[in-house]
Amino acid sequence: MLSGLGLWRDRFDAARLPLAAEAVDMSGRKSKQAACVLAASIAAFALLAGCEQKNTYVPPPPPKVTVAPPVERAVTRYLEATGNAAAVNTANLVARVNGFVESIDYQDGELVKKGKLLFTIEPEPYELKLKEAKAAVESARATRTQTQAEYQRQADLMVSGTNTQARLDTATANRDTAIANLDQAEFNEKIAAINYGYTHVTAPFDGVVSARKVSVGAYVGGGASPTVLSSIVQIAPIYVNFNVSERDVLEVRAEIRRRGLTPQDLKKVPVEVGLQDEQGYPHKGTLDYAAPEVDASTGTLMARAILANKDGALLPGMFVRVRVPMSKQENALLVPDVAVGTDQGGRYVLVVGKDNVVEQRNVTVGQLDGDLRVISKGLAPGDRVVVNGMLRAVPGQKVDPQTAESKPPAPAGKS
Repeated sequence: MLSGLGLWRDRFDAARLPLAAEAVDMSGRKSKQAACVLAASIAAFALLAGCEQKNTYVPPPPPKVTVAPPVERAVTRYLEATGNAAAVNTANLVARVNGFVESIDYQDGELVKKGKLLFTIEPEPYELKLKEAKAAVESARATRTQTQAEYQRQADLMVSGTNTQARLDTATANRDTAIANLDQAEFNEKIAAINYGYTHVTAPFDGVVSARKVSVGAYVGGGASPTVLSSIVQIAPIYVNFNVSERDVLEVRAEIRRRGLTPQDLKKVPVEVGLQDEQGYPHKGTLDYAAPEVDASTGTLMARAILANKDGALLPGMFVRVRVPMSKQENALLVPDVAVGTDQGGRYVLVVGKDNVVEQRNVTVGQLDGDLRVISKGLAPGDRVVVNGMLRAVPGQKVDPQTAESKPPAPAGKS
């Protein structure tokens, strides 16, 4: 019995040994696999660490912008305004006598000289009335001569004592009546001559005649108000009316006192005018009038210039730009007008300062001189102003400034 149990135990141990050996072998394999995984993880970590060092962020280089110092030179200061052209003379041509229009002696829109015949209104009746008035004058003159002779005769008889006072008084009355009748006849002749002259409507001054408002054969002058035949407008010379702000008026008055100008000198002050589609101010004239008071409702003073306008470029009613030279400003600073920006704080320029950092500099601007803008306040001669690449220049950020020469301003007359 015992020998049987021993036999079974030996068999069980013999069977367990291969299983144990297999287990030990599998455990070794797992350990090797774990070691391989650990080594691979360490290698991957080292690789990632190496990649992180190679991809470190490098900031881009500062953007390039073009900078230039302000142009420093003398400029003429101008008072600038807007206004309208106005005719020196304009008139409606009306029928001052009644009758039928016999002829129209001009072309619509024609430039005519003073005295040019424009309309003829049935002159025959008025010509006859003039002849009748002249005949009446001759008759009255003959009567006056006769009565004057009669008076003289009666006066001589009175001296000799062969006449009565009654006859002399009658001769005196007849003479005085004849003189009065002659005066009346002469007045009637003048009226008849004037009415006859009204039958020929002529140009009262040089100008352009508008389109006719009546036709040949039309009856005119028969109503309560005169019939308008046409109108005429003088365009040479021509006025330019403009308004000056109260602040500019104070500045102008101060300049007048400084220069010691008289009211007559003011009429010699040059005025330059330009149309909307013109470059600069090609039309020249002089100051003609300034109102004696400031309009309290608008705070402006009305002024007027007169221009020869020989080429007829300006027409009454046209909108114009006006400038009047005031004084010469020495050592003015100018920058390209495109370099001046605008925001809620006003006008500004971008300046590259220390360490090439952009600064937004608020400035006070003056007039435009060519394509350059006068900077009255806020810039120094040595400042580096961004003139190109403004969109790349951010205030507070660095830039790579490229120096360029500032373009000199165009002549003031071409601005």
